[in-house]
Amino acid sequence: MKIFLLEHPRLIAAARCNDIANTPLSSSLISGCIAGLLDSRGHDIWIAEGFLDNLTYKDIYEQIIAFAPQVLGVHLIYNWENHGQLYSFLKQLKSEGLIQKIVGYGYYTTFAYEEIFELCPEFDGLIIGEPEQTFAEWLECGDGVNGMAWVDTAGQIQIVRREVNCNLDALPDPIRTDAMMGIGEVNIESSRGCYGRCTFCYINPYYGAGSCWRPKSPERVMQEIDRIIARYGPVKFYFTDPNFMGPGKQGQERALKLAALLKERKVHFGIEARVNDIHQDTIAALADAGLKDMLIGLESGCNDSLKRLNKMTTVEQNERALSILRANGIEPNVGFIMFEPDSSLIDIRTNFQFLKRNGLLKNLFITANVLYHPQIILQGTKAYRDLQQEGRLILKGTTYEGMTAFSVPEAARLAEIIGQITNYFFVRMNEVWKGKVQEPSHASRLYGDANRLLVNCFEENLSRLEAGEFIDEQAARVVVDEVTKKIKSIFEQFHTNVQNIGGKSCHF
Repeated sequence: MKIFLLEHPRLIAAARCNDIANTPLSSSLISGCIAGLLDSRGHDIWIAEGFLDNLTYKDIYEQIIAFAPQVLGVHLIYNWENHGQLYSFLKQLKSEGLIQKIVGYGYYTTFAYEEIFELCPEFDGLIIGEPEQTFAEWLECGDGVNGMAWVDTAGQIQIVRREVNCNLDALPDPIRTDAMMGIGEVNIESSRGCYGRCTFCYINPYYGAGSCWRPKSPERVMQEIDRIIARYGPVKFYFTDPNFMGPGKQGQERALKLAALLKERKVHFGIEARVNDIHQDTIAALADAGLKDMLIGLESGCNDSLKRLNKMTTVEQNERALSILRANGIEPNVGFIMFEPDSSLIDIRTNFQFLKRNGLLKNLFITANVLYHPQIILQGTKAYRDLQQEGRLILKGTTYEGMTAFSVPEAARLAEIIGQITNYFFVRMNEVWKGKVQEPSHASRLYGDANRLLVNCFEENLSRLEAGEFIDEQAARVVVDEVTKKIKSIFEQFHTNVQNIGGKSCHF
């Protein structure tokens, strides 16, 4: 059977360009994993990279005409905008008889299936959770297979979850498109799930009841790496695992074995991990094996916040992890939630002092992220459910992402000011990353100036609020205007680039 898998075109509004992705990095492999399994079962597969290849719907329409598939699979990625254009496109395909069946998959379909069926009845089914096995069974059996939501003949939505797949070694390699191979590093997974239970995270709810951290064997991971190297030559890898290291002694031993095998391949790689899994011997071995990039979820420098977020970590563990990584030559990227819905000015000051104390406000691109990020509230998380039960959840246009008012008005004002300023910075930086403007020779000095500007703005306005000063909307607007004008003057020293010099490599 001919199966067409679509990574749909995505546009992110300028006002949201500084927000984190609304699907985990592991999602970058979802379509490829489906394609790998279906290909192994004899199906003919085409993947359209609507986002990475910058395709229009006209381009995709022409590909569908040429390939003539019976089934269309759509990786639905909510990107803070409605999917009206996508849904109209699917309606057109069905009305013209170009597609017999349409199925959606991904995090968005797992949690917002009711909303999607209402907005786009052209979907014949939506996959809930891990998609590859469900997709294959649905092709063979239709409605009613485990892991699917569908609308029955009475117009009622039916849903049957499936158990998690605990034999990841048995899955074939994902199929990687040229676009996926062109992002600057090769995304690869060595495990799924996480043993944590953070209130803001929807990774385990995605997999369903009983989900946990599930590894591939180190040998299976190396087989895939060897096949990639044999085909493409030396490449950099990035492990999309939300938690590269599993729990306890067993997780450390597995990471050490992976390190030994990776060292033999002489490759560079990046990983993501929890701070309580950062141990000296393991990090030293991974660094010696080629570890270059690492993301750790600090989330807060305040123990009260860490408890509210159910991180099951402490500030002391955060600082120990930073120390170990730096001792091994790794300056990590960090996940950080500066503003929670219930943050007080004391919490925010504690976070700010933590960042200063630990040298996390020296790199402009880290500074701009950690000073801004609020807690994003996504469907499927405990935070979403709790706010909904408390009557505090606010929905704007979609059930997938919620909002809530800050319980402390002063925290809300600071978040508003810093959010607008950092968003303006990232909009301007996007011109650099896309090659529209070119960095001058003294760019590092300019970035240093911008970094000091952001740090000073944060501290000055936090101090004003702590002193009891009332900053109304007009006063906040004055602050934003003053700082963004200074940022603008910095970027005026960059050079317009007539020829695109290439985009910034990204994970997904």
